[in-house]
Amino acid sequence: MSIALEGISLRHGPVRALDAVSLRIERGERVAVIGPSGAGKSSLLQVLASAVPPSSGRLQLLGEQPWALSTGARQRLRARVALVHQAPPLPPRQRVVTAVLAGRLGQWGTLRGLLNLLHPSDIPGARQALAELGLADKLFVQCGQLSGGQLQRVGIARALYQRPEVLLADEPVSAMDPVLANHSLGLLDRHARERGVTLVASLHAVDLALANFPRIIGIRDGAVLFDREAAAVSDALLDTLYANEQLTAAVPVQSNLTVQIPRC
Repeated sequence: MSIALEGISLRHGPVRALDAVSLRIERGERVAVIGPSGAGKSSLLQVLASAVPPSSGRLQLLGEQPWALSTGARQRLRARVALVHQAPPLPPRQRVVTAVLAGRLGQWGTLRGLLNLLHPSDIPGARQALAELGLADKLFVQCGQLSGGQLQRVGIARALYQRPEVLLADEPVSAMDPVLANHSLGLLDRHARERGVTLVASLHAVDLALANFPRIIGIRDGAVLFDREAAAVSDALLDTLYANEQLTAAVPVQSNLTVQIPRC
């Protein structure tokens, strides 16, 4: 078992972001989380990453209960988990090579981490991770010179360089064009399959979720509406998931489904 949630709820002041969520995700599973804006997708990933404690319920991550551990033990557990942000928090003046190599700061000692800021310790490793995403030529560029889609790809390269046991991705391709988005999700999928990594990604694009992930979890109003294999996700389920949302044009998805996608 890689991840288990039992009755997880999360409040942000008076707002309930998650409402009694119970899930089990086995080691090596690849899961997409979909749902309308504000449904609780990002909150779920923050809880899974042990970045925020749940208000109630029980989280088990890689055989541990994060919030029952000491601070040091919880930090070591987090080093086994990578979180790809929709807008990677990368300092504008930081070089791309340093940003990618920072993926292993949790596995390195303090001295090596400080030295890496001055003299990147594994330039070939960073270059290889970036090359898979078409960014090898940006190795020594400052992050502030990159577009939003390029920054997202740097965030993915950083997570892949980390070699985590659990990889969480929060809207990791939202700023990319369709070709790059498909390529990047395909790369995450391949690495997860080859390394036995548990992959959980939140996505607004239903077509990308159905095309790249075997298991789909639909979340609405902080609760799990459905949890099914991709082939079993029907028009009716998607209509219910996105009911009453502001809609844009229909987007064709796998299995000849046509889904109305909410404006992001």
